[in-house]
Amino acid sequence: MSDSLSLRDRYLNLVDEIVQMTLKGQIRSKEQVYQLLQDGISPGTGEMFERCLSDRLTSTQQQIDSQTDEMKQAKASRSLRALRTIQGEWDRWQERNQATAAIRAAQQQVITATGDRLSAFLRVTDPNHPHTLNLKQLQQLAQGLQQPDLVTAESEEDPLHPSQLAQGIQKGLATWQRLENDLVSWMYEQGRGQLGFGGVPGQKGPWSLWAKQAQSAVPQSLFQTLAMDQSLVEWAAQQPDLDFEDLVELVIVLRCLQQGLVAWFDRLVYDSKVGAKLSISTFLAFAVIWSQLANGFQRLTVSPLRSARYGDACFQITLQILRTFAQQEYFPLYGSIFASFSGSYLRDTLSYLDEPLKRAEGTQEKARILTLLGSSLRAYGQPERAKAFHQQALEIARAAGDRPCEIANLNHLSRTSVAQANYEEAIHYSQRAVILSRQTGDRLGEANALASLGYSEVFQAQQLEQADPDIYEAAMDRLQQGLQLSERLGDRQSQALCLSSLGIAEVTLDHAQTALAYLEGGIQAAQFSGDLFLQGFNLAYLAEAYHRLQNTEQALYCASLAMYLLEQIASTSWRQPAGLLTVLKGQLGAESFQTLLQEQRPRLIAVIGVDGYDHLPVLLAQY
Repeated sequence: MSDSLSLRDRYLNLVDEIVQMTLKGQIRSKEQVYQLLQDGISPGTGEMFERCLSDRLTSTQQQIDSQTDEMKQAKASRSLRALRTIQGEWDRWQERNQATAAIRAAQQQVITATGDRLSAFLRVTDPNHPHTLNLKQLQQLAQGLQQPDLVTAESEEDPLHPSQLAQGIQKGLATWQRLENDLVSWMYEQGRGQLGFGGVPGQKGPWSLWAKQAQSAVPQSLFQTLAMDQSLVEWAAQQPDLDFEDLVELVIVLRCLQQGLVAWFDRLVYDSKVGAKLSISTFLAFAVIWSQLANGFQRLTVSPLRSARYGDACFQITLQILRTFAQQEYFPLYGSIFASFSGSYLRDTLSYLDEPLKRAEGTQEKARILTLLGSSLRAYGQPERAKAFHQQALEIARAAGDRPCEIANLNHLSRTSVAQANYEEAIHYSQRAVILSRQTGDRLGEANALASLGYSEVFQAQQLEQADPDIYEAAMDRLQQGLQLSERLGDRQSQALCLSSLGIAEVTLDHAQTALAYLEGGIQAAQFSGDLFLQGFNLAYLAEAYHRLQNTEQALYCASLAMYLLEQIASTSWRQPAGLLTVLKGQLGAESFQTLLQEQRPRLIAVIGVDGYDHLPVLLAQY
């Protein structure tokens, strides 16, 4: 107790001394105050100093409030200004010393880690850590890890020496410095093309540019692989000589690129919705990259220990990215993984991300990630797996009290039940979503719930094979409500679903002309939201509407686009427009059909490219 009192007296005297020096004009700068605090405060005693400073601030303010003598009141006011200066410099002292303490703690955790220093390094540099290290602090960590007396030898359990870790950090920071100026320049070179990480191999996206700028062999090789849309799994499996420091370099470089891009996209205040779409693409693209690397490294046969360590490290980074992503306001509870993406490697995204999620605990972030992947599985034509994802996400979200996520999964379960032709169950889930969204005031959830309910009822009515307007009336009324609400909220995903469902209903009622407006609006909304499945879905029914109106050219064009887009995302729904094209081919004859397809070639190439156009006959042959 006496030690505590003597420390309190010392700190009260320190505060009073600085105030008196200020009043006497002996303090000429804030830096001088900072140095007095630096010299006077002992490590680990900041809480005591803060209490002393708070006491003086309170008592001085009380003097000002109660003092009637103007001269004494003026002196107290000057003292208060001096105390506030001390408060500001104390905050700066805390920030600096906390950073130093964080670096020392990180260094200690890495050095003393038993068995896996690489995993320890990833933990202490996790972007989700409350005191994550910035680039300058990473450089200081590297310097601390190079001290020769820390660890003198490698062990069989952990071949990563701290000095190797330090070299990897420094190489990564050096490579990032070479890439930093070209972080976003590739977007301006893409011109009017779709912004994103795909495109024509070797020409579009950032990878080829970054490969030219990176002088370090490993990042350069990885970027070249991505630029040519080649398998990262195969690339990683063919890296038997990859050192620990090379992997640490990749960690630093890819993290800096990902975080830099997200920060830049998030600042697109002139079009925040476009910025959000690109940030979503960035999070997912880098999560996929690390998942692919994990799968590839686990195939290394030269060193089983390194294979396991590298694979585990990559899955650890994948989870860190997904956790950060799930905490963002724009996390797409009703979206899918397709926004601003292209490239064949995305076909395996779900299987790559499935493995790291198995290692995650039942957190709120996991529920949100499962929601996103479940909706994508449904689009891929895997309703059983989608249902399992959504049911697990529903349980976690409910336990975590995440009502928007809970409502989203009820809506997704409804849509998944439609995909399984279980319309009663679909209506049940969507009705629960309507009730819960209205109880909690979740307007976005309500818009989606109304869309899901109307969508389910349209397909249930369609199953009856009776084009009775009365059967569709209630469903279409809900869809109109959902459409109006989603328009007010600017929710393009729900708009697309409502419009497409209204279009399907009108096609079924043989109101093909009325259906055109709904379906074309649905396509525009789906394009804006970046959902390729809804684009293809709307195009398929638009083709059907044009076919009923005997507009063969438009029917062929829309069906061709729908078939290609749906097949590109591995959705089994591509067979629906393929069936219509087969019917058209039978009606026109093979030669006339080919002539008409050739006439549509310029329009089709403008959307899907020459390779896409050449792929159409292959798909028809597969059908």
